Amino acid sequence: MLTLVTGSRGRVGSALVSLLHRGGHAVRAASRDPARLDSPAGVPAVACDLTDPATFAPALDGVGSVFLYAEPAGIDSFLTRAEAAGVRHIVLLSSSSVLGPDAQENPIARSHHTVEQALAASPLTTTFLRPGAFATNAYQWSAAVRSHGAVDLPYPCSHTSPIHEADIAEAALAVLTEHRLQGAAYHLTGPESLTAAEQIGLLAAASGRPVTVNAVSREAWKESVVPHIAEEVAEGLLSYWASTDGSPAEVTGETEKLTGHPARTFAAWAEEHADAFRA
Repeated sequence: MLTLVTGSRGRVGSALVSLLHRGGHAVRAASRDPARLDSPAGVPAVACDLTDPATFAPALDGVGSVFLYAEPAGIDSFLTRAEAAGVRHIVLLSSSSVLGPDAQENPIARSHHTVEQALAASPLTTTFLRPGAFATNAYQWSAAVRSHGAVDLPYPCSHTSPIHEADIAEAALAVLTEHRLQGAAYHLTGPESLTAAEQIGLLAAASGRPVTVNAVSREAWKESVVPHIAEEVAEGLLSYWASTDGSPAEVTGETEKLTGHPARTFAAWAEEHADAFRA
């Protein structure tokens, strides 16, 4: 069965393309700009912009399964085209934020919730992968660590259970290739709950340089980031961090269930990506 992997320039998508190819599975890498893909030799690339329905039919031709990113703009058209093309199974990279009571209004959860609702109403078999915080979210601190060895945090004791992107890709591989795992929803987490300050401590240890954590007000943090992210998203992040301040994050066994091995630790991720945090 040919699998279309949307978002193949992303860390999860590119890793999944490589895993499928190495496993002998037919895979087609899709991206808004396929010329910029760096896929394994022999993997065909195709244009697929999830906001542009004109790109859907060529990308889906001959496809039996899809790894899909949660872009709501063209989801109804995408599902119509997928059904017409004979797609039988879609794996959605969703988010554990949809499990919150305010998923329809939450600026972080909203797009994932909208796409999940569309897929739930579709006749296609759908598997939802709902990871919590990505370990790669730590890149948000890299510039501050490199430039002056200090990170400003409004909630240093806010907890997450960060998951390695390689574990998400392996979980996707499992549900794409093992029929018994399909048609369910999986809440994926890393193996432990860590505060933001603890994560920065692990990054400092891995990069070999001290890093100071400065507690700042909500207002000061928001003022520093609003030029780079939407105010609505900044408020959503602040509300999330406030709700998890001092409260350990949930750790599930779903990652190990799908990958067959314990979830990778944040410390391991920090060691692998230490160069991004060195001056």
